[in-house]
Amino acid sequence: MPKQTFILNGKPVTVDVHDDVRVLWVLRDLLGVTGPKYGCGINVCKACTSHINGKAFNPCSVRVGDLGRTDKVTTIEGLPATVGAKGRDLHPMQEAWLELDVAQCGYCQPGQIMAAVALVKKVRREGREISEKDLDSIRNICRCGTYVRIREAIEKGARAMR
Repeated sequence: MPKQTFILNGKPVTVDVHDDVRVLWVLRDLLGVTGPKYGCGINVCKACTSHINGKAFNPCSVRVGDLGRTDKVTTIEGLPATVGAKGRDLHPMQEAWLELDVAQCGYCQPGQIMAAVALVKKVRREGREISEKDLDSIRNICRCGTYVRIREAIEKGARAMR
């Protein structure tokens, strides 16, 4: 069986698994990382949203064989470390989520937060602030319907990410 190596939450990992296994199953079943949730499995609900090399991606739709040795996969578990959160347990976006009491059932929240952080980083690279159109571009599904609080938390988290 082929060995797959990539960087997960800042640390190199190697697993023995076939190339065509989706990254979500490698994370959850082989590496025990459960922040990325299994929702639809076909890249629609986006409950598994994580980052690859700093950009949002959905591990349910990517084959592990498509990852390279230097690809950096970050899940919600590794998010605080991306801001050098010394003495802090949470990323500013996670703190905004808690302060605004966004989560109801909580199942989609890791994916929502990862999509929000990727969006904030993207618009900052473009040299601008988040617009309503940007917020409309997030397609993560929340069955509890907390979209108003999600939008408020993204705006608050974005201000804290400066």
